[in-house]
Amino acid sequence: MISRTGPRRSESVRLAVLHAADDLLVEKGFAGLTIEGIAQRAGVAKQTIYRWWKSKVDILLDTLIDDAREALQWQPDEAAGAEENLVAHLRRVADFFEEPAGQVLQALLGHAQLESDTAASLREGFLKEQRERDAAGLRDLLARDLDLIVDDRTLDHLVDLLLGPLYYRVLVFGAPIDKELVDSTTRLVLTFAREASTRAG
Repeated sequence: MISRTGPRRSESVRLAVLHAADDLLVEKGFAGLTIEGIAQRAGVAKQTIYRWWKSKVDILLDTLIDDAREALQWQPDEAAGAEENLVAHLRRVADFFEEPAGQVLQALLGHAQLESDTAASLREGFLKEQRERDAAGLRDLLARDLDLIVDDRTLDHLVDLLLGPLYYRVLVFGAPIDKELVDSTTRLVLTFAREASTRAG
């Protein structure tokens, strides 16, 4: 999380700013998003925003981290099997990309290709935190639903295999994630996990 200095922020004001940034990004795109516009939409002074955030990128990073903690958390169903649980999680990822928070992520990833500070903040904050959640969620799912234990290197590859096709579909081609991609990715990941566990055994 980006460190902040200065007076303690009002939570209601913080949320108003984050929601305003979300909405305006969807309406105007990254280039059209300004601190002035965010302040006007949130009903706060521009100076208030600059007291807590350095730039619109910092605001979007906070928005993304807040939204992703809930939207991209793993929510296993104890009554379901591994395939059903994995499909359900990937559908949550697909839904996330359709929401304003997913558009924030796409905008920040695009900006990060041109701006090294944004790239570093994104990788050290949201992307690192989400990667850790995904690795822990997948490890727990494999152990709970399939009684499979994989080493860290294999788990790392499995996370790439699980999420890479979805990010590629959205970020490279700008296309929606359909049911066929979710289902085939799930089967591929579980097949690889079983084979890796067998080799390790």
